[in-house]
Formats: sequence, structure tokens, C-alpha cells
Amino acid sequence: MTGARAAVRIDSAGGDAHVTTGLPVLDHLVALFARSGRMHVTLDVAAGATADGVAAGARALGDALATLLRVPGAAGSGWAMLPADEALASASLEVAETPLVATNVDFSRQPVGGLDHDIVRRFLEEFAAGARLNLHIRLVEGTEPEHVLAAIFKALGAAVGQAVRAHSEGGAA
Repeated sequence: MTGARAAVRIDSAGGDAHVTTGLPVLDHLVALFARSGRMHVTLDVAAGATADGVAAGARALGDALATLLRVPGAAGSGWAMLPADEALASASLEVAETPLVATNVDFSRQPVGGLDHDIVRRFLEEFAAGARLNLHIRLVEGTEPEHVLAAIFKALGAAVGQAVRAHSEGGAA
């Protein structure tokens, strides 16, 4: 990355976001992520966001979550399947030493609101690398790009929310 900077703060309790990436659609997607994960997320990417700036924001978000995912008692893994209109996506993740993103989504067909065709893939890869996650994203159904991306970010947020909470929260064993 070419000197792009991002500042991030995360609290595992909440459900709101204050996001400024320079790309309104990405701001919206990260807000969906926060709401679905019941986390408070503040993410600021330096003005004039480029692909490198967005990648820096994703990496910073992942770095901040890496600590929460590894606190004693945190589940360290999570899974969710959520809809956004006609789209349905799932996200499964687990803390890993070697980060990985596996997906059946062709992001080259998902340009939305100023997002470059591969910026979403790069965002997910940088996020997984920062958090050190084995991340699997599956699109079950959906064709409308905005809805596909919304379903993915909602499922990812919910899965991360599970992973940062203790095994016993919410009645889980």
C-alpha cells in the first residue's frame, strides 16, 4: 500500500458505526457489518480514498478485531447466513495462523456505487489478513449487486459478532 492511512476503533457491544472511507457505498456496507455484528465501529480512511486507502481501512479493521477474537473466552469462530432483499449470503470464519478467503462470488461482476470491480475482494482479503482469519463467503442466491454485497457484509458482521463473544453468551454451548 502506498502510505494510505486508516484509524479504527471497535467495541464488541453496540451496533452502530461511524464510517468515512470516501466511498459512500462502502461506508454503508461497513455500517451493515457493524449493525449485524452488534459492534460499535469507527473507521476513518484518509481523505481521497483510493483502492489502497480502502485496503488500509480493511486491514486496520481486521487488525483491531484480531485482539477481540483472541481474548480469553472468545469463541474465535462464527457462522451466519443473512438476506438482503433477493440475495442470501453466508459467512463462516475461524481464527487462523494463515489467513485465507475462499468464496464462490465473482466480485468482478459486482461494481456498485463507485467501488472498483475488485475492491470488495481486496477489502475481504485485507480484512482477513489483518484479523488472521480463515474466511469463507458463499452467495446462496442473488443477482442484484447492491443486495449481494449487503447480504455478504451482513453475514460477515454477524459471524464476527459471534466469534468475538464468549461461548456462553446468547445461550450457546
